[in-house]
Amino acid sequence: MGKNKKRVIFMLVLTFAIIAFSGIKAQASPTGVDLPQINLSVGNGETTPNDYVNNIKILIFFTILAVLPSIVIMITSFTRIVVVFSFVKSAMGVQQAIPNQVLVGLALFLTVFIMTPVYNDVNTNAVKPYLDQTITQDEAIEIGSKPIKDFMLRQTREKDLELFVELSGANKEELTRENIPFTSLIPAFAISELKTAFQIGFLIYLPFIVIDMVVGSLLMSMGMMMLPPVMISLPFKLLLFVMVDGWYLLVKSLVMSFS
Repeated sequence: MGKNKKRVIFMLVLTFAIIAFSGIKAQASPTGVDLPQINLSVGNGETTPNDYVNNIKILIFFTILAVLPSIVIMITSFTRIVVVFSFVKSAMGVQQAIPNQVLVGLALFLTVFIMTPVYNDVNTNAVKPYLDQTITQDEAIEIGSKPIKDFMLRQTREKDLELFVELSGANKEELTRENIPFTSLIPAFAISELKTAFQIGFLIYLPFIVIDMVVGSLLMSMGMMMLPPVMISLPFKLLLFVMVDGWYLLVKSLVMSFS
């Protein structure tokens, strides 16, 4: 045991001696040598103001591209369709049977189908002439916005539109269908679509509520109060929806509501 302690002490003393008598000299840079300076620059120093404008346009384009899904949802028929589908799913009581991806996908394709005439109008009168350089960018935006505004104004209630026009402080006498700003039109269109979707949802709920009431009354009269009425009414709801060809009627009504 004493030998081990002596050995450890000896090794420690030897280590400290090596550290003390050995010098380590480090230099940050060689003496008399100048380090090169680093200079980062973009371009060749001949950038014109037009180049900066083009870069700003690209930045604005990618910014718009990031918020494009929200814009598409707010200015198309997607909101009404997807809300009505949600009401159908809730009224039938099949929350887990119909995946949300299926309903959203169907709503997207119906939106494309309904908005095709508007897209064709914008593409023919604004996009193609601008790509062919026959009209300017400002003219393309002005011409392309007209079909979109016409579609939105047909579905927007006058009361909702007046609300946002008054809140914006704009002069009503100077506003027309052509120069009404999107900042007032888009929120008015959105709440009008929500109101219409809720009205359709109320009509959808009525027959299913009647089925629930009938099934609940029958179960109570039979003394089966412990049995959940939803378990019995769900098959009858599905049978009713299939017999009247519910999806056909629903999709037809939604498409015709935009015409």
